Amino acid sequence: MEFRIKKAEFVTSVGQGSRFPEPLSSEIAMVGKSNVGKSSLINSLCNNGKLAKTSQKPGKTRLINFFKVNDDFYIVDLPGYGFASAPKSEKQKWGELIEGYLASGRVKHIYMLLDIRHDPTDDDRQMFSYIIYYAIPYTLVATKADKLARSKRRQAAIACAKALGAPPYAIAYSTETGDGKEELLKNMGGVVIPYAEPEAGTEE
Repeated sequence: MEFRIKKAEFVTSVGQGSRFPEPLSSEIAMVGKSNVGKSSLINSLCNNGKLAKTSQKPGKTRLINFFKVNDDFYIVDLPGYGFASAPKSEKQKWGELIEGYLASGRVKHIYMLLDIRHDPTDDDRQMFSYIIYYAIPYTLVATKADKLARSKRRQAAIACAKALGAPPYAIAYSTETGDGKEELLKNMGGVVIPYAEPEAGTEE
């Protein structure tokens, strides 16, 4: 069964103390440092350049944004971390918001985004430690792959994973060219299809 995103819509933004929306069949989250390209990746996957708001200014996403996909599951855009000029109190709020979400038990899978051109930061390593601590299945995605020669992308993505302390696998992805999109959609289908609600008229 080939997985495709046919429909996606913004549902709600959740801040500290707000309630999460009613759960759907499954829920996957996108996480990464500020300006790593989470919103652009969501837009690319969903074939909608205006679905998730993107900004040239790092740290714009300060809430947890829920997008309903195929009327069946959520893609969740988490606030970017590691925004250097943010006040300490603001960073603490973001940390509490993200950790509270990770501890909620809602998340079936996390896609952790890393910039393919650079070694993971201390903040990346901290986030990875949260993912491991809460035992959430994950896949690494090395973004901005078009910034490297095609012949170097796979090896650079693997190097990112190794530098993070993870098994040597990451999907090299470019929102500019779409490279890596098929691989990521196939991976995502493997996550959400087992949880999908059976269509009307079909047997389980």
